[in-house]
This record gives sequence, C-alpha cells and structure tokens, in this order.
Amino acid sequence: MNLKNSIVFLLLYASCMSVTGQKDSITVLDEVVLTDIRLLHFADAKKVETLTPSVLTRNGNSLTDLLRFNSSIYLKENGRGMLATPSFRGTGASQTAVVWNGININSQLTGQVDFNTLVPRNYGNVSMRSGGGSVQFGSGAIGGSIHLNDVFNFEEHSRNELALTLGSFDTKSANYKLSVGHEKMAAGLGINYINSENDYAYLDTDKKNENGAFETASINANIGYHLSEGHLLKLYHHTFLGNRDFSGTLTAPSNANYIDINSRNLLEWDHFKNRNIGRLKLAYLYEKYRYYPNKQRDEYSSGNTKSLLFDYDYKVQYKEFIVNALLVYTHSAATGNAITSTKRNTWATTLLMKHNLGEKVTYGIGLRKEFVSDFESPLVYSAHAKFELGKHYEMYVNGSKNYRIPTFNDIYWQFDAGSRGNPEVRPESAWQVEIGQRFIGNKYRFECTAFYIASDDLIQWRPDAMGIWMPVNVNRAENYGVEVSLNLSEKWGKHQLAFNNSYAYTHAKDIISDQFLMYSPRHKFTSNLTYSFGKWEFFHQLFFNDRVFITSDNSDSLSSYTVSNLGFGRGFDVGEKLKTHAQVQMDNLFNKNYQNVAYLPMPGRHITLRLTMNL
Repeated sequence: MNLKNSIVFLLLYASCMSVTGQKDSITVLDEVVLTDIRLLHFADAKKVETLTPSVLTRNGNSLTDLLRFNSSIYLKENGRGMLATPSFRGTGASQTAVVWNGININSQLTGQVDFNTLVPRNYGNVSMRSGGGSVQFGSGAIGGSIHLNDVFNFEEHSRNELALTLGSFDTKSANYKLSVGHEKMAAGLGINYINSENDYAYLDTDKKNENGAFETASINANIGYHLSEGHLLKLYHHTFLGNRDFSGTLTAPSNANYIDINSRNLLEWDHFKNRNIGRLKLAYLYEKYRYYPNKQRDEYSSGNTKSLLFDYDYKVQYKEFIVNALLVYTHSAATGNAITSTKRNTWATTLLMKHNLGEKVTYGIGLRKEFVSDFESPLVYSAHAKFELGKHYEMYVNGSKNYRIPTFNDIYWQFDAGSRGNPEVRPESAWQVEIGQRFIGNKYRFECTAFYIASDDLIQWRPDAMGIWMPVNVNRAENYGVEVSLNLSEKWGKHQLAFNNSYAYTHAKDIISDQFLMYSPRHKFTSNLTYSFGKWEFFHQLFFNDRVFITSDNSDSLSSYTVSNLGFGRGFDVGEKLKTHAQVQMDNLFNKNYQNVAYLPMPGRHITLRLTMNL
C-alpha cells in the first residue's frame, strides 16, 4: 500500500507587541496570541480540561487513544487505526464539535470528525469543554467540544524534535516538530507519518485482521507577522492524507479501501488597542474521500466539499464588562457520485456578554441566530454564573439551548436506489443544564459536575413504507449524569508524582421507546499514574468501559472491559545540546479481548519502542 504525499510548508513570521510592565498590555498580548478567545473568556462556568504536553506525547499519534485514556468520552473505533468517533455524555458523534484554532471543522458531509485523522502531539494544547456550546461554536456542540490549538512562542528560541517509533504489527512512525522565534517572530511545524500492516490476531479465535493496513501522513504549520503596533497577522495550516484498508468483522471479511484528504487553511488578522480586540478570520476547508468496496476493482463512491469562511469578532472590555460580537459567513459546496451537487450559504450572528460582579461572582449570557439557505435554523442562547465561595472552592451553573444542522448526506444523499436523503429533515435541538463545583489547591484539583440534556428531533435513518432508507426526525432523548475528576501531584527532591483520575456516570435513554441509547456506557473510569526520578519515568494508564447496547431495542450488548498500558523511559544527554529520551510502552498489558464496536475486535497485548531526540 503506497501513499503519495506532497506536503509544502510555508515558514514566515510571527510576532507581537513589545511587552510592557502594565497588566492590561500583558492580558491583551495573551489574548491576541490565543486564537480561541471564546474558550478563554466564556468557559469559566464550564468543565474544561486541558491536557499537558507530556500527556500529548505519550498518546500523541492518535486523538482517539489520547481521549480514551484521559477523558470520560466514549470512543468508537472500527478496529485499530480505522474510523473513530466520540460519544460525549451519551450523545452521538455528530453532536460533538471539533474546534481547530477557534473554528468548527466538523464534516459538511457527515457532521463528524474522524479522530484518527488528528495527531495531538503536534498541537500546542488539546482541551475538552463539556456541555452545550452551540452559541459559541455552532452546529454539533451539544454533548461537548474538543479544541485543538496551536500556540505561538515569542521568546528567543529554536527547538527541533524528532521521534521515531517501532511497534507490533510492523508499525513504524516518525514525527518531526520545529519551533523557532524571538521577540518579533515565531513559527511552528509538525510532520507525522505512520505505516502499519496492522495484522493483529483476533483473540480467542483463529482469525486475524487481514485487511487492516494503513498509511497516513499529516502536517501542521503556523506562522505570523507583526505588521505594526497593534496589528498581528497569523496563518495556520493542516493537511491529513490517509490510505486505509477497512477491517472486516468477525462474521464478514473485507476487501475495502478508503482514501481521504483533509486540508484546512486559516488566515487571521488581529487588531488591538487598549483592552479591545478585533479579529478577522478567512478560512478555506477542503475534504475529499474515495471508498472502494473491493480494492481489486475500479468501482468506488466519492465525495468532496469545499468551504469558505469569513469570521469577524470584536471584543470590548469596559471596567468589569466583556462584550464579544461575532459575524460569520460560510459558503459550502459538495459534489460526488454519492450525493447531488449542492451549495449552502450560512450567516450567523452571535452576541456574548460577561460581567464580573465584584471579586466573587461572574455571570454571562449569549445569543446566536443563523440564517441558512436550505432550512430554518433555531435561535439558541446560553446563560452561566460562577461563585467563588472560598480560597480554594468555587461553584458554577449554566444552561443553554443547542442544535445540530442536517448534513449534506442527510439532505442530498442519493448513492443507490435503497437509500436517499430527506430535504424535509429538521435540525436537532437540545436543552441542557449543568451545575458543578471545584476544589483547587497547589497540589490537587477536585471537580464534580452534574448535567441534564433533553434532545428533540433527533435524526435517524429508517426505512419508509417502500423499504427505502432515509433520515427522519423521530427520537427524543434524555441524558443525565455525574462526572468526577481528581488530580493530585507531589514533588520532593528529584521525585515527582502525578495521579489523575476521572469517573463518569451517564444515563442516556430514548424517551419514545424507553430504551437506552446505543453505544453509551453508563460507567467510565480512567486513571493515570506517573512517577519520575531524575531522568527516569514510569507510567501506568487504565480505563474501564461499562457494557454498551448495540441494538436500539437493547436486545444485544458488548461486555464491559478494562484495558491498561504500562511504560517506562529514560533521558540521555548526548553532548551539550542534544537530549534524547528512550521509552518502552506495553499496551493492553493483560491481553484483554474487547470490542468498542460490535464484531470489530481490538488488538491484544502489543509493544511500542520510541526514541525522541531534542536539539
């Protein structure tokens, strides 16, 4: 299997204003550097978890593995390296928004993002924002949102990192990262390549994954230029190229192949004065796929979309008030032999307000209205409040109305005579409320959050009277539960210890049928223990998934399972500048036979060797 990839990186310039000793100037500088300003200012009454660089490195080749071991999100993966989608608080994959440097990148075709097409180690940080966020981030932000952010470093520096990996199933990968900059310039580059035969055995059977090979490449780049005092220009780029044989099931072999390309380009101009900031974003998003049911033949289905986005927002800060107004225009066009050629134009207006009422109380509201060319979109809104009730204790509450627009596939699908899209399908809507509390100290953080989500007009593909499958609004769902996290850290001498844990209870039911929603575990638990001494590091990762139902009438299910990883590594200095780190990692330590999608087994025990060199 060959992947022809040509990746071109532009490396120019990034910068910002000279830093003065005034607090307001520093605050404005930080906000300008961070593109996802809505996550910065309007998420303090939300549960937000940001993963550290060391965690991104450990599970850095796959967003799927990263979130599986470090979040309460349930990940469905059609075999190792195949299509992977999330279930956030019991909601569906298309009800989780993925936000790349402040813009929603969910597919116009499916409404989802394949988490195996994203390489987290090449981002500055990855954050998980729980609960509804459609006011800030648009369609799909019902269960929560995942935020992938590039980070500029304007200090004098030049860093190169090369990570080489060998693993079971003839897996090879390489990852290169570059970061350069000084007071008036910053730029970053990340390139990732993975190749695997992926021919792991199906435990407790005489079969193996005979059609699971994959080869992928991706590039992340960010540059910027300080035009003049108060004006900053930034450019972001991401491209993913994938060539994957799709795994068969335990009951049916596969000879399918899937080739996909995702490319994202974002140009941003920031202008700022005093405490007010304006941002103009121009983005071009492109996705294309080609699916071969039999890779030995020429027949395939295909589709592609192109989207142009214009986004302008202006933030005004006056005393203790922050007001952020946004205007967004998106033009999307889709073509392919699986859907009719179509176009969609969307205008969105958003108003966000936050007020610090003294030192202990913060509250805010938000409104968003979209005007879409091919259907009616609802008005959505949100409100939140946070109370600091002690030196180490705070409480928050929020509520919102959220939505998901029908995708191009939902409306315009026409691949065969047995299925078709439905132009009359309506947007999904959901109401949610959340209450939480945090205890934060120097060496600990404890957070407990209770949530409730009521969803209407859920879209489901069903056969009509003629036996033709089409999407219709049929379901109403009720999701509620509790999420708990506990993070502990300690340092003494050369010893460091970090212990991070999360637990989620989720009750997700279809109100009409009174059945539990498919692929929604009631219990999920994760635990990560890391210990380092000098240049040595040891870690253990574990997650538990409760059983999930795989049929809408709850007649069949997948059993619960616990999977753990164990690893250790050591750093070495080679000369004055070159630093290396060698690591051994054993995944699925106890050789557990498990599936997170029915009839698609995951691999048993396997090993990874990694050598990282920093200069």
